[in-house]
Amino acid sequence: MALRLVFPQDAFLCASSPRGRNGHIVTARSPRFAMASTVRTSTRIDIPKKSFSPPREVHEQVTHSMSPQKIEIFKSLENWAKDNILVHLKPVEKSWQPQDFLPDPSVESFHDEVKELRERSKEIPDDYFVVLVGDMITEEALPTYQTMLNTLDGVRDETGASLTPWAVWTRAWTAEENRHGDLLNKYLYLTGRVDMKQIERTIQYLIGSGMDPRTENNPYLGFIYTSFQERATFISHGNTARHAKGHGDLNLAQVCGIIASDEKRHETAYTKIIEKLFEVDPDGTVLAFADMMKKKISMPAHLMFDGRDDNLFEHFSAVAQRLEVYTAKDYADILEFLVGRWKVEGLTGLSSEGKKAQDFVCTLVPRIRRIEERAQGRAKQGGTMRFSWIYDREVKL
Repeated sequence: MALRLVFPQDAFLCASSPRGRNGHIVTARSPRFAMASTVRTSTRIDIPKKSFSPPREVHEQVTHSMSPQKIEIFKSLENWAKDNILVHLKPVEKSWQPQDFLPDPSVESFHDEVKELRERSKEIPDDYFVVLVGDMITEEALPTYQTMLNTLDGVRDETGASLTPWAVWTRAWTAEENRHGDLLNKYLYLTGRVDMKQIERTIQYLIGSGMDPRTENNPYLGFIYTSFQERATFISHGNTARHAKGHGDLNLAQVCGIIASDEKRHETAYTKIIEKLFEVDPDGTVLAFADMMKKKISMPAHLMFDGRDDNLFEHFSAVAQRLEVYTAKDYADILEFLVGRWKVEGLTGLSSEGKKAQDFVCTLVPRIRRIEERAQGRAKQGGTMRFSWIYDREVKL
């Protein structure tokens, strides 16, 4: 579990504002500030400033854990990736764009369309908006996810415009995913139901904090992580679509559904990579699979912070659990799916360590389900929480 640090609300004001010699903050209304802006002096005063620091601490990182021999495996799979992974990308001209699902600002009916959208959103409860905002913020932290993929040895984009299939995939995957946050952000903005400034602060905090997937620059670990995460986001967006339909907003259901379909397609690509690694290096791959599951798959936005709530991700997750948008049961279901998809139980010829890893992974699902049952019991005793994203209105956890 990552450690979390709280900064007071005014910490960043103090960090970014110049101070006078008496230590008081100098602002635009300060006489000192006014004098400095209108009178030239021959003496330069260097005012020390505190540097930005992410509001979270993370695990001590293990880096570059993969051997050079393993890196060569990924080099040898470049042609395979070109033929089998890049096919899961869609041409830009055949891809949906956010504007396909939003009121058109160029037509006279724009204001009427916005009014209709806002009327539909009035029927949706606050707890749904908490989950939808959390999903949107997760999508908006996309720069962090591209950065994470480009830390992986043997598959990173070495130049920023590399033509290796791995690099092409990372950039094009990012471009496809970029539409998700754009669409949800604009849709939520138009509803008028959420505090966009607090949401924007949360996004800035999250991108500044990064993520801690514990993948060690190792593409075995990295692609197991993305396989799991793409399926998790597919489930989450699919369930938000289901809830939107239940609340009578068919347009929002379509928005969430189209995003879910992208996540499913991306999941297919990442699971194919691991399937191929099980074929060429079953021992190394099952060891990596067990390693990631022992660490537990952390959600991409687990360092979420809005400047106020130091346990924001846990509170958002509790609401998502209660609404059955993404639950501990889903976590177990994803693991069970991947074990079956990659035929882990049928692996043969493994080393003694590989067999232990195989046994650990294949017996983990029942243990997770038992933990999930206990968690469900505790969740029923949950209280309430005020979320800054919805103007501090209270929501049941």
